[in-house]
Amino acid sequence: RLALGRNAGNLRLKVERLAGTDGQRGEVVMRGLHFAVIDEADSVLIDEARTPLIIATETEPADEQRWAEAALALADRLEEGRDYHLRHDRRVVELTRAGKARLADLGEERGGLWRSRIRREKGVRQALAARLLFDLGEHYIRRDGKVQIVDEFSGRVMEDRSWNEGMHQLIELKEGVEVTGRKTATSRTSYQRFFRRYQRLAGMTGTAREVTAELRAVYRLDVIRVEPNRPSRRRALPTRYLPNLAAKREEIALRAREVAAAGRAVLIGTRSIAASRELSATLDEAGIDHRVLNAEAEAEEAAIIAEAGRAGRVTVATNMAGRGVDIGLGPGVEASGGLHVIQSEVHDARRIDRQLAGRAGRQGEPGSVEAILSLEDPILRLLHDGWGASGLRDRLFRRLAPDRAFRSAQLRAERANSRIRKDLLKIDEQTASMLALAGNAE
Repeated sequence: RLALGRNAGNLRLKVERLAGTDGQRGEVVMRGLHFAVIDEADSVLIDEARTPLIIATETEPADEQRWAEAALALADRLEEGRDYHLRHDRRVVELTRAGKARLADLGEERGGLWRSRIRREKGVRQALAARLLFDLGEHYIRRDGKVQIVDEFSGRVMEDRSWNEGMHQLIELKEGVEVTGRKTATSRTSYQRFFRRYQRLAGMTGTAREVTAELRAVYRLDVIRVEPNRPSRRRALPTRYLPNLAAKREEIALRAREVAAAGRAVLIGTRSIAASRELSATLDEAGIDHRVLNAEAEAEEAAIIAEAGRAGRVTVATNMAGRGVDIGLGPGVEASGGLHVIQSEVHDARRIDRQLAGRAGRQGEPGSVEAILSLEDPILRLLHDGWGASGLRDRLFRRLAPDRAFRSAQLRAERANSRIRKDLLKIDEQTASMLALAGNAE
C-alpha cells in the first residue's frame, strides 16, 4: 500500500506490465489475495481482530514525555468516585461532571493544549487508565529497559507492538523506563477487512463453537464440526470455589502434590505473569518442585514443555502452555491417568478455558481437568465495582451460586470484547466509505 500510494489501481498495474516497464510493479511483492488457510482461526479472526493493523511513523520522544508527565500530574489530582469511575469490563475511565469541571480549572492553570477540553479530557482518561487499569505482570512486562505488551489470550510478548493514543508512553513513564515516540498511522486497516479481501478463506480450530455467529456475519464463513480422530477420554471434575486467593493457592498446592504423587503430570493454568509468580511462591512454601512458564521464561519454553509430561512433574504456566501446545506424556504417566490440568482462573472467553483443558487427553490419551477458583479472582470485578468488599463476597457466596457468578462475569467480558471488535469494524468501514470519494480507500 505504501509502495503503490494513490495509484494502486489494478488497471494501471496491468498497463505497466503490458508496456514492459516495471514501474510500481517492481515494488509489489504479493501476487494478490487468492487463498488463505488459517491455523487457530478463532485466535486470528476473532481475538486478534480487536486491534487494528497499522503502519506508522514515530513522533518526537521528548514531546511525548512532556505530554505524559502533564497528563499523569493532572490525573493524580482527581479523586475516584467524585471525579471519575473505573469501568473494569471495558478497561476505560469515565469522568463525572464534577471531574470535568475540576479538569477545566486545572487545564487553565497549566495552559497550552490543556485548555482544549477534548484533548485535556482524553489525555487524563488515558493517564488514569494507565495508572489504574493496566498492571505490570498482567498486561505488560519490563524487559531490556522497555515496556512490552503481553497478549492476554496467548500469554506471549507481542514484539514491536505498542498501545496507541499515548497509552504506551504513559505506561513507560509510570514504569520509569525511557519514553519512546508515539506511533502515528500512515496506513491502517482491520483484520476483518483484510481477510475479507481473500477470494477464498478457510481455517481450522478446536474452539469455534462460541463464535460461529460472528464468523458467519463478519467473514461469511460457516463452521463445520469434524469428529476427533480418536474418542476423548478426558474427564472433567467438579469445580471448587474458595473464599479468597490465599485459600485457593493453598488448595491448588495440595491438589498438585496429591496428583503428582500418583505418578501423573500436572499443568496449572494462570491468566497472568503475576498470578503465575504468586502461585509459584505458594508451591515453594509447600516444598513442591515445579517449573514456571510465562513470558519472562520465553527462552526456556521448549525445555519446560518437553518435561511437562513427565511423572510427578508440576508446571505452572500462563496461556503460553495453552493453544496449540502438545505435551507429550513420559513413561508410566498414561498408565497412571495422564496429564491433569488445574484451571486456576476463568478467562475472558470460554474458548480460552477450553484450549487449556484441551492440553489433557489429547489423541485419545487419558487425562483430567478441574477448576479451582476463588471469590477474589479478578474477573469477578466485572460484576460490581464493590465486589472486592469481603462482606459483599460472603453474602453472594451464601446466596448466589458461585458458578452463576463466574458465568455472568465471563459473559460480560465476551460481550465487551465483541463490542470492541464490532466498533472497530464499523469505524473501519465508515472511514473506507468516506475516503472512497477521493478514490483511495486507505
